Amino acid sequence: MFDNVLHAVYTVIFCFLAIGHSVSADYPVKSIRLLAGFPPGGNVDIQARLVAQKMAEFLGQPVVVDNRSGAGGIIAADLVAKAAPDGYTLLVASGGHLINPALYKKLPYDTERDFAPISIVAYAPHFMVASAALPVSTVKDLISLAKAKPGQLNYGSGGTGSATHLEGELFKSLAGVDMVHVPYKGVAFALTDLVAGRVQVVFCSTLAALPFIKSGKAKAIAVVGSKRVSIAPEVPTAVESGMPRFVVDSFTGVLAPAGTSAAIINRLNATLVKFSQSADVRETMASQGAEAAASSPRDYAEKIVAEVAQWKKIVKEAGIPVQ
Repeated sequence: MFDNVLHAVYTVIFCFLAIGHSVSADYPVKSIRLLAGFPPGGNVDIQARLVAQKMAEFLGQPVVVDNRSGAGGIIAADLVAKAAPDGYTLLVASGGHLINPALYKKLPYDTERDFAPISIVAYAPHFMVASAALPVSTVKDLISLAKAKPGQLNYGSGGTGSATHLEGELFKSLAGVDMVHVPYKGVAFALTDLVAGRVQVVFCSTLAALPFIKSGKAKAIAVVGSKRVSIAPEVPTAVESGMPRFVVDSFTGVLAPAGTSAAIINRLNATLVKFSQSADVRETMASQGAEAAASSPRDYAEKIVAEVAQWKKIVKEAGIPVQ
């Protein structure tokens, strides 16, 4: 009788493995939902739609962008974390996804454990932008002026706890300067006040800053990322400007729910690698101040762990209230 039971158990296991293999081999057989945690028209949405368009082309199934904005991307992330791990519900995750663990005592999911990283898809470094009236043209100039006028220079951001806020706090810490943070309900408002002279410095995306830079109403002091950007190759990085530790590589990636099979993750990763190599994708990304990219799932996972740790450290050192 024991042999009969054992045979039955092996039969069930074999059936499950066969079904799992079949599902992975045939994937995808229906449309894929790609969640974006921000409203239409923003950087995350634009990148999500580009990813969706190419994924649909490569996979032969519709890929639909679902904007579930709110709570800094937490709503969308929570939906994906709790979705079936079958490859049909994915998340386009921006830098804010990795900052949230530092800003909230308790999230409805675990950022590092409840998602299966697939690939990074784009890097979009930020600019350090100064008012045209500010008598500085380099990072060293700005540091010297800030030290000469402690507490008298203001820097604007897209809001308390945003990446642009934390970049400012990291700059202050590394440069040893005292600048006053002025949060806005979006970077566009901060840039408007920069032009008006109400703040002297703003940290923001290259795409948001370029119109003001080209019109001469603001000047780019440095790229906060590790490389110069093709859309403004004349702007040096902060590293080139004498701040070797001031590097924030703002990036976007695609995540699946934890427990998604390796076969599906690998299929999606290969698709996103192909996406990053497409000439039209690279051209479109460059026009937005971003760079198409790809990574292995493991490299993306390691990047997530490192970024979460970095933002927690910055938030703690800056004394930013945790909700």
